[in-house]
Amino acid sequence: MTCEKERHAVVIGSGFGGLAAAIRLGARGYRTTVLERQSSPGGRAAVFHQDGFVFDAGPTIVTAPFLFEELWSLCGRRLSDDIDLRPLDRFYRILFDNGGHIDCLADSDAMRGEVARVSPGDLDGYDRFMAHSRDIFEVGFKGLSSVPFDRLTDMIRVVPDIVRLGGLRSVYSTVARHVRHPHLRFALSFHPLFVGGNPFSTTSVYCLISYLERHLGVHFAVGGTGALVRGMIRLIEGQGGAVRCGADVAEIQVANGRATGVRLTSGDILAADVVVSNADAAWTYKNLLAGTHRRRWNDRRLERSRYSMSLFIWYFGTRTRYPDVPHHSIILGPRYRELTRDIFTRKILAPDFSLYLHHPTASDPSLAPPGCDTFYVLSPVPHLDAGIDWESRAESYRRSIEERLSRTLLPGLGDHIVTSRVFTPKDFEDRLLSVKGAAFGLEPVLTQSAWFRPHNRSEDVDGLFLVGAGTHPGAGVPGVLSSARILDTVVPHAHALC
Repeated sequence: MTCEKERHAVVIGSGFGGLAAAIRLGARGYRTTVLERQSSPGGRAAVFHQDGFVFDAGPTIVTAPFLFEELWSLCGRRLSDDIDLRPLDRFYRILFDNGGHIDCLADSDAMRGEVARVSPGDLDGYDRFMAHSRDIFEVGFKGLSSVPFDRLTDMIRVVPDIVRLGGLRSVYSTVARHVRHPHLRFALSFHPLFVGGNPFSTTSVYCLISYLERHLGVHFAVGGTGALVRGMIRLIEGQGGAVRCGADVAEIQVANGRATGVRLTSGDILAADVVVSNADAAWTYKNLLAGTHRRRWNDRRLERSRYSMSLFIWYFGTRTRYPDVPHHSIILGPRYRELTRDIFTRKILAPDFSLYLHHPTASDPSLAPPGCDTFYVLSPVPHLDAGIDWESRAESYRRSIEERLSRTLLPGLGDHIVTSRVFTPKDFEDRLLSVKGAAFGLEPVLTQSAWFRPHNRSEDVDGLFLVGAGTHPGAGVPGVLSSARILDTVVPHAHALC
């Protein structure tokens, strides 16, 4: 059967979720147009160049390469044709405030040896935890991450598995049932912070990340995550689709309860048979559908929802190299539970902090001028409900981070910085249109997961679909790519619309 007209899908936002959605819709017979309000593509995965240095603005860790491989396969290509994706032997080095450290290693036997070095009495508990993480992975990731939760019955169906696997407990409490040493408890429980969650309140379903890393590895794309963005855009263009930057969507147009296209701030209107929003889910409902009757995701519900923390990010380049600094490092302050309480509950900017340091030139020196290093460091901080004046606080906070790095991994840092830029929660709100400046959308507690999260097929508007961190299954590169994977189930094939 042939269509009299080509079916058109408009995708709002060019983050990993939006680009993956466009590729999958292109493979299902749609002509796709991806609209990006910024001057360059990528969303949170954008790249910027400054003084000869190349900075990945957002995600830096690839843990489920098969999700990228699927996208290339849909276009008749192999990921390795275009992307040099390399596994890391050491996932992270975690440095504790008391001077100890743990290396999270790819080799399972070497990792068990590291656990035994830190706390020999916890080795059996570590093995039991990893077995439990594997069980959660089999159900939570392989079984549910690419499955839509359109109906309450979809949630009811999985409740027995969630209860059986301890999903009513937090990640930290689950880890604490298996190991005693505080360093191991951190190393096995911190992962929710990578997806906007508090380890002390995020459902233990997210314990699956430990096995996800162990099973599928932690990878780095040569050229940075920007290489993946560029590769995905080439796939879209090869399908006949297009990515338009500087195209700011003002409104999703709705007629008779169905999305019919979008209106840009320029006044241009793009008609569409299908609209997919990779914009922040709360922003999509609150601002792009402001004039639409919304039964579920109305303004009152959005305001009452719990949002993830935000991030303070400092990008900097040095005129010297630090060859002993790993690709990924986590530098902890003196407090763990109390600091997360300050960030998520009290919403105050604490004087101490914990940091994630990204050092891509440890694996790819081409991302900096010869003899130089590229870094970014991020600190979890409260979202904008905290009322912090980032315009006045940003520089003093950056200086505190610089001083901490100088005392730990990067001696003499202040004398070697040649380029610098900061990104605050206010930038998440203004540049990425994240409600409350939350870096990861809704907080991933159990009551905001799966069916309780904004659905991939909009509950309020027919023909509107959502992908990205704010919808099911959640944040993180595997999560947003899986949200696009769900479109294969909920969006009809273009020919079915004929």
